[in-house]
Amino acid sequence: MTRERFPLYMSHGGNSGGIGDDMLARWRTRNPNQAGERPTVNGRPPRLPDGCRVYAIGDVHGRSDLLRRIETLILEDLDRPPVPLAPLVVYLGDYVDRGFHSRETLEELCANPRLGGLRRVLLMGNHDLWLLDFLKGGPLSASWLQYGGDATLLSYGVQLRYDLAEQDRLEAAREQLRARIPKEHVDLLAGLELAFGLGDYFFCHAGVRPKVPLSEQRAEDLLWMREPFLSWSGEMEKVVVHGHTVAEAPVVRRHRIGIDTGACYTGTLTCLVLEGEERRFLTASAG
Repeated sequence: MTRERFPLYMSHGGNSGGIGDDMLARWRTRNPNQAGERPTVNGRPPRLPDGCRVYAIGDVHGRSDLLRRIETLILEDLDRPPVPLAPLVVYLGDYVDRGFHSRETLEELCANPRLGGLRRVLLMGNHDLWLLDFLKGGPLSASWLQYGGDATLLSYGVQLRYDLAEQDRLEAAREQLRARIPKEHVDLLAGLELAFGLGDYFFCHAGVRPKVPLSEQRAEDLLWMREPFLSWSGEMEKVVVHGHTVAEAPVVRRHRIGIDTGACYTGTLTCLVLEGEERRFLTASAG
């Protein structure tokens, strides 16, 4: 199985297309229903190498309960014939923030109690980068708290000191988090990949910049991209499988498959299953 790796560039900046929590209110206009649209590469259906089956998991955002359920569904699905010779699980990033169990989610990913016998690829999301940046005292620290980082702090038992000035409040929270977060969690986050390619598919967290070769994509685009990627109407080198932009259901377009179904908002975590030229979905729901 030939797998293309893409390095983690050290650029922490960029915001291609906006990052606001108002995305929930906009998801219907950003992802209108286009029934019958099919992904293509050079005019043909995309495919994986023979014997491969890929399970791509969307944004978890602190929903460790849904992560456990989707991994259980994957184990059950592995018995579906034909049994794949090379199954691979791809996590599309954004493991932390917004949901209330970020610590438990990272612990699950570190311990890997269910999928220990399977190959995994863990990709980085913008929220995972935000957490690392906060720990380092980087320039994104303040904005992280505004977009769900406060929930991650609470999962580690860190409470914000609102009796302090903003900068002092950030420093106090950072000091507590550094003391409480396990080294294994930090190592996991620091070791996340930006993207990888397999067959006719390219996996990343957010998207890519159209007309730029996949091998030349910038980190900020892979982590933050929305437009012009989402509304692009042409083909690409590979079909891009991504999360980052929430939709009520998986979004299938000519050039992309989006599988962020808003686990922390909707209680639904989606997994895309790819094998040969086929694709299908597994869904874990709350309750």
